[in-house]
Amino acid sequence: MTAVATDQPVEGRFDGREHRFPVRVYFEDTDLSGVVYHANYLRYMERARSDMLRLVGVDQRGVMESGGGAYAVSELAIKYHHPARLDDALIVVSRLTQVRAAAVAIHQRVMRGTDILTEADVTAALVAPDGRPRRQPAEWAAAYRELLWKPE
Repeated sequence: MTAVATDQPVEGRFDGREHRFPVRVYFEDTDLSGVVYHANYLRYMERARSDMLRLVGVDQRGVMESGGGAYAVSELAIKYHHPARLDDALIVVSRLTQVRAAAVAIHQRVMRGTDILTEADVTAALVAPDGRPRRQPAEWAAAYRELLWKPE
């Protein structure tokens, strides 16, 4: 076993306009049947979205602490295709599909190799501390538009 000089948290990366975020299935992620509990796919997708926002320069913590609001899931449609199991290496693939004044739409897939295990269409809306929708800062919207998925 070799030691790592500097420990770093798990990070995703962009591959063109797709964000790819690695996830490993741990025992705590599974249910009594040995497969990933359905709600944990949402956790994987949330981590991937947060990582994607950080990589495009959105400081979610700074915005929250300054009273600027936070993103909240306002819509979600999810389809489960195949189960993931203990110790599976997964990738959450995220594509921005729409940018609106106060929200972004993201298509996400949880993959094991080339197999799609779960996929979802998620709308995340920026909301003020009082819970009302808030227009996204122009620089965020511009960054998101650069990443909009354009089918070939």
